Amino acid sequence: MYWLLLLTGIPYLYILLRVYKNLRKLKPFTPEAVPEAVPELFISVIVACRNEEANLPFLLGNIAAQDYPSGLFEVIVVDDNSTDKSPDIASGFSGIRNLRVYTNRGSGKKAAVRTGVAEAHGNLIVAVDADSRMKPEWLRTIVSFREKEKSDMIICPVILEAEGKGLFMRFQELEFLGLQAVTAGSAQAGDPLMCNGANLFFTKESFERHAFSLHDELASGDDIFLLHSMKADGSSRISWLESADARIRTSAVSSVTGFLKQRKRWISKAGSYSDFSTKLTALSTLTVVVLQASAFIAAFAASRFMLLFAAVFLVKSSADYLVLRNTAVRYGKKSLMKWFIPSQLIYPFYVIAVAGCALADRNRNRTLKTGDADPDLENKKRRAG
Repeated sequence: MYWLLLLTGIPYLYILLRVYKNLRKLKPFTPEAVPEAVPELFISVIVACRNEEANLPFLLGNIAAQDYPSGLFEVIVVDDNSTDKSPDIASGFSGIRNLRVYTNRGSGKKAAVRTGVAEAHGNLIVAVDADSRMKPEWLRTIVSFREKEKSDMIICPVILEAEGKGLFMRFQELEFLGLQAVTAGSAQAGDPLMCNGANLFFTKESFERHAFSLHDELASGDDIFLLHSMKADGSSRISWLESADARIRTSAVSSVTGFLKQRKRWISKAGSYSDFSTKLTALSTLTVVVLQASAFIAAFAASRFMLLFAAVFLVKSSADYLVLRNTAVRYGKKSLMKWFIPSQLIYPFYVIAVAGCALADRNRNRTLKTGDADPDLENKKRRAG
C-alpha cells in the first residue's frame, strides 16, 4: 500500500513545493500616478449580474470612489434576466460618470460577459462580480501594473470574507486561500493554472480572439477557459498582480447547501480542461485525498492502515501548511491557521463528495441528451410512426 503514497505523494509534493517556492518570490507592486488624459488608459469595468439588488449599491459606490480619472473608465452592467430590481438600481445610480446598463443577449454569465465586452469602448477590460468590494486604489493599481507589464491578462487577487463563527465559515476561507495560493504561485512560475473572474483583467482583443474556447455548454468557467486558451497560444502575456490595493473582497456562501452547489458547479468544468498542468494538479489532488480518505476508513477495519493514514496526512498537511500559512500571512488571515487541522480532516471527504456529485450530474445530463432518461421513448416514437 505504501507504493500508493509514493505514487500520489511525490507529484503532490512537487506541485505544492513549487507553488510555495514561487509564493516566496512575490513582491508587492507599488502603482504610479495615472495621467488625466491618455486615451490608451481608458478601461471598461464589466459587471455581469443576476438578482443582485442587495449588492449592486455597494459595488457601484466602491467603483464611484475610485481614485482614477472619471473620464478614463466606464462601467458596463449586464443584467442576466434578473427578477428583482437590479436593472433599475444600476440605471438609477448617478455617482459614476460613464455608466451603461444592458440586458444579456443570451443566458448565463458567459453570455453576459460577451455582451459587456462587445459594448466596451476601450481595449482594456476588468471583469468583477456584483458582490465585490474594493479599495479606492483598485483601478489605478491594475492600470498602472498593466502599463508596466503590458500584460494581455492580469490575474488579480480575491479574498473571501465569511461572516459568522464556526468551522464551516473558516473552512470556506481556508479553502479559498488555498486556491489563491495555487493561483498566485503558478502564475509567478510562468505556468498559470487558474484565475478568478471576480477580479480579472484582459484586453478586448484577447477576449475576442479566444471567445470560442469558453465552453458555453458549461455553466461556469468563463475565467479559466479564457486563461487556458490564452496560455496555449503561446503569445499572450499573463501576469499575477501582487497588491493588497488591487484585492477584491467577496462574500462566503451562507449555507452548506449553497456552498456545495457552488463547488459542484466549479468542479464540473474540470473534465473540459485542456491545460496539462491544470489537469495534472487536479488529478494529483484527487488521488491524494482519495488515498487519505480510504486509509482513514480502512483503519477502522484493520489497525495497520492507521500508519498509512498518518503518513498520507503528514505528507499532504506539511505541504498544505507551508502554502496556506504563507498566503494567510500575506492576506492578513493568519488567525485562520488554528482551523487548519480540522479542515484537513474534513477536506478529503468534502472533495470526494463534491466530485462524485458533479460526475453523477454529468452522466445524468449525458443520459438525458441521448434520450435514455425515458425508457419508453423509442416505443412511443414507433407507435407515433
